[in-house]
Amino acid sequence: MNPADSVLLTDLYQLTMLQTYHAQCMHETAVFELFVRRLPEQRGFLLAAGLEQALDYLQNLRFQAAELDWLASTGRFSADFIAALADFRFTGTVEALPEGTVFFANEPILRVIAPLPQAQLVESRLINILHLQTLIASKAARCVLAASGKLLVDFGMRRAHGAEAALLAARANYLSGFTGTATVLAGMRFAIPLFGTMAHSLVQAHEHEADAFAHFAEAQPGNVVLLLDTYDTEAAARTLVQLAPHLSQHGIAIKGVRIDSGDLAEQAWRVRDILDAGGLRQVTILGSGDLDEEQIAALLAAGAPYDGFGVGTRLDAATDAPTLDMVYKLQEYAGTPRRKRSTGKATWPGRKQIYRQHDADGLFSGDCISLENAPQAGEPLLQPVMHAGQRLAPAESLASIRERVRQQLAALPATLRANRLDAPYPVDIAPELRALAAQLDRETH
Repeated sequence: MNPADSVLLTDLYQLTMLQTYHAQCMHETAVFELFVRRLPEQRGFLLAAGLEQALDYLQNLRFQAAELDWLASTGRFSADFIAALADFRFTGTVEALPEGTVFFANEPILRVIAPLPQAQLVESRLINILHLQTLIASKAARCVLAASGKLLVDFGMRRAHGAEAALLAARANYLSGFTGTATVLAGMRFAIPLFGTMAHSLVQAHEHEADAFAHFAEAQPGNVVLLLDTYDTEAAARTLVQLAPHLSQHGIAIKGVRIDSGDLAEQAWRVRDILDAGGLRQVTILGSGDLDEEQIAALLAAGAPYDGFGVGTRLDAATDAPTLDMVYKLQEYAGTPRRKRSTGKATWPGRKQIYRQHDADGLFSGDCISLENAPQAGEPLLQPVMHAGQRLAPAESLASIRERVRQQLAALPATLRANRLDAPYPVDIAPELRALAAQLDRETH
């Protein structure tokens, strides 16, 4: 079994709590909401992603016989509880933000309404799924904004944190607006366009750089993108100019070059001059080498003649903000609102909705978090996606999600589009929600 498909990919305390609920017959309806408590200092907004995998997980949730046998062997759980788990299924309702929706701190991106044991068990894996793709998609969206329409390719598979992370990072990057990925399985699994060049090792394996370029071009005549900086970047560009007529005689055109080291702006200008002078104006230049939105913005602001960028480690590991304070908290049980009051971690109680307002130009102007039964002005964002444990609609295409992201990013206020963090987006808490929180704070437990 793929570990990602196992119900045991969870925290132990989920199962110990489930046994408590089982022993006390606590099966009434619970409402949990998943949200991010606060934005990282480096983020002005986040992008919801991972809903597709979350719904798959919920719909297919069940214990395998071998898993139940192992749980019994630990001696931690009663025989009647283990027997009850054999028929465990998720039968609840889910409401969520559509994938690719911009959101902010304290705004629920997913709500689960189900019998308490079901809603509790899924906490750890739901956070695990949604945290990863939301984290990466939010970083990728910043790169898309910084690149201003330039080609962007995900190069980060090799330094992603494991196999599932690498695959889902490619998905998150693509739905955020990246042009494609170098991760081959993502091409097969999600039909994401694949991009690839060559490594320094291919050049080093040849006695002469010109032979490496020629042999690669002959092996990949439809995708001749050559890496220039193994030895001397400018000398490699001149070698390319000399090689181009020979390749052309065989019907092979050089498509592009990649620069991966050194002063990327200076190297790009010099390579562009050499290529243009040699009649290779059509050859594009791709930059790579520890890039993210900050470096991309700086290169383009300096006028560096890049046609696109390969973005790897800093994106797929989100190195400037590698985690989100994402949580999944009980907001209602047995028809009664619940509020956690822990210092620094208090929650807003009850079932909530997000209402988004727009200005005269159609840009986002402010959000309001309110109780579900206390509507506010604006567009409600949470939508039903699952009922009685079954999806309400087929899986949404990545093309559709990409278009939503495009529209969402276009509607961001100018400060957020420019990645400025000095003007936080306004998110209000509705009076009715504040009143409910104050009421619960007066109660004793």
